[in-house]
Amino acid sequence: MRAVARAMESGVAVFRRKLSAGELGSLPVVLVLAVVWITFQSLNENFLSPRNLSNLSVDIVGTGLIAVGIVFVLLLGELDLSVGSVSGLAAAVFAVLNVNHGAPEWLALIVAVLAGTVAGTVQGYSIARTRVPAFVVTLAGLLTWNGLMLAILGDSGTVNLDENGLIAKLTSYYFTQPAVAYGLAALAAGAYFLACDRDRRRRRAVDMPHRSLRGTVVRTAGLAAVAFTVAYLLNRFQGLPLALLVFLVVVAGLDVMLRRTHYGRQVYALGGSVEASRRASLSVTWVQTAVLAVSGTMAAVGGLFLASRITSVSQSSGSGVLLVNAIAAAVIGGTSLFGGRGTTWSAVLGMLVIQSIASGMAITDTPPAVQFIITGGVLFAAVVIDALSRRSQESHGRA
Repeated sequence: MRAVARAMESGVAVFRRKLSAGELGSLPVVLVLAVVWITFQSLNENFLSPRNLSNLSVDIVGTGLIAVGIVFVLLLGELDLSVGSVSGLAAAVFAVLNVNHGAPEWLALIVAVLAGTVAGTVQGYSIARTRVPAFVVTLAGLLTWNGLMLAILGDSGTVNLDENGLIAKLTSYYFTQPAVAYGLAALAAGAYFLACDRDRRRRRAVDMPHRSLRGTVVRTAGLAAVAFTVAYLLNRFQGLPLALLVFLVVVAGLDVMLRRTHYGRQVYALGGSVEASRRASLSVTWVQTAVLAVSGTMAAVGGLFLASRITSVSQSSGSGVLLVNAIAAAVIGGTSLFGGRGTTWSAVLGMLVIQSIASGMAITDTPPAVQFIITGGVLFAAVVIDALSRRSQESHGRA
């Protein structure tokens, strides 16, 4: 108990320091998510039921994957407006190749993802070489890729996918064995502890500030509690969804790439200052091109998951509020609009907030207009917090 009390005192001290320096991280969005869940649970006791939470975990995947790609672009202080059209284009490429031309699903899937990669690469190279603002280039891409999608779909307009096919199973398959969900929860907690402990040891070896072992244990215990609770709830319905597993693996992998590789450090550096990055001999052209390529790839993968959810592709694929929700998820989750700050997990948290609001509105029969108003209010609050945090960091010499 003494160790827990000391860890809590240390946590409070760290919180106060971060609050004064404008470094709250993901805490505001976690509090917002808690308020949303408590509110809708009080309005309808089925909101936090295993069925609804399981559906929620699958619904966040398609747009969430697109939002993860947006995080990469926002880290540069730029914006990609073409992701909705790219997602629709990839879904159309897959549907036409597989259904209309009889290509194997695995081949059509690879070509569809590569289509998104190529679209992002073209846009990224154009931005890097011409130095035209990204939102202008990607706005042109939005129109171009949408037109190409319509041309690929042709007069039919809608293509129905095989309900028993590979793509359909992305969002319909569940691991019904309870051991799978619990095993994944244990693996996540163990991997987190090992990663944090390794980082702590390396920092201590060179006399850098580091988290105590007690703090690491307490944080790991908190993560384990959340992970096993989620596993328990999922197992009470149909088990662990394949879509959620893929989503978490992709997010974790890209997080490691951003925070633990030379490429990731270049992305953060470029988001901090383009001119400083040029003087440090970083290949600005390569980094910008690679970031937009990642964004295009993730948009394509997200588009396939969205098509899997409804087992069809139509001329409206990639349109509507998809682009707005993807950008909002990244920003609400804590990714800075000014560049240089954010993680892939930001997209997960932000998407959870947005989809929780949508799910809560649906289960309580609230008009869609209210959903847009609430989501817009949350987005505005996130932007204000981001601006105030940056101002506070500047006053402390941290930005």
